[in-house]
Amino acid sequence: MAVSNIMTTRVVTVHLDDSLATIQALFEETGFHHLVVVDGQRVEGVISDRDLLKALSPFIDTISERARDRATLERKAHQIMTREVITLEPADTIVSAVALFNRHGISCIPVVDPRRQLQGILSWRDIMRYVETLVSRKKQA
Repeated sequence: MAVSNIMTTRVVTVHLDDSLATIQALFEETGFHHLVVVDGQRVEGVISDRDLLKALSPFIDTISERARDRATLERKAHQIMTREVITLEPADTIVSAVALFNRHGISCIPVVDPRRQLQGILSWRDIMRYVETLVSRKKQA
């Protein structure tokens, strides 16, 4: 089966020069764990919620906060994103996607067309939903 059948098509994107404050707000608003960084429609990077946590000062919004802690919110997406993005195309198989997840230790893969324009995103959660459906169907048969 092709990844296009199970990928998430509702993808939140940010631009290269969006601030970490903007990125933090998007993570909080959407509940997503990954944002795709685009330049126009072309995929340039990925930021995980873990990447953001590593980039921000742990003293933000605490009594110990200083100006330099708050300044970490002004850093830009391109400064913390993963640049060498592993991608899939919509027709790629779920098995090939699982192999990429396992080989590279990643938790999401943007799905792009040949021009690297974003079509969707595949996460482990999408794979697990698919497996659950297969198991459920097998039990019913």
